[in-house]
Amino acid sequence: MHTNSLYQEVILDHNRKPRNYGKLEHANHHAVGHNPLCGDRLDITLQLENDQINDIAFQGESCAICKASASMMTAAVKGKSRIDAETLIHEFRELATGKLDINHPHHLGRLTIFSGVRELPTRVKCAILPWHTLHAALNSIADASTETNHDSAQAVSAKS
Repeated sequence: MHTNSLYQEVILDHNRKPRNYGKLEHANHHAVGHNPLCGDRLDITLQLENDQINDIAFQGESCAICKASASMMTAAVKGKSRIDAETLIHEFRELATGKLDINHPHHLGRLTIFSGVRELPTRVKCAILPWHTLHAALNSIADASTETNHDSAQAVSAKS
């Protein structure tokens, strides 16, 4: 099967049947991520105990690429340590932006299916949003965005 068609099949499968979709009732970490450019919005809840992700879930309104990325991300990090999750976050960002050489050792496994997203600059932020949001949740930051905080900082100073 050609890489592009495999990529499309995986995206469609995870979009139709997202893994870990919903909200954890007993979560102790939470973050909301949004991509203002396309309107994707994700809510990630997780239960972190002894620096290990015991459970994780996501919900929200997003495009197929974002939902598939979130679905595969939650499956990849469930049961992992915070350090291992942060490694995956870093490597996925590098993969999506074309900075990771997938021929060198990495920890992404099946997530390398997203390597083609680098060819679609407008979709890179869709794929990365769940990972930004996971990073925020792990670090007790309530909100994550694909855009820099300059916009909100300028809006605040404009109101003053």
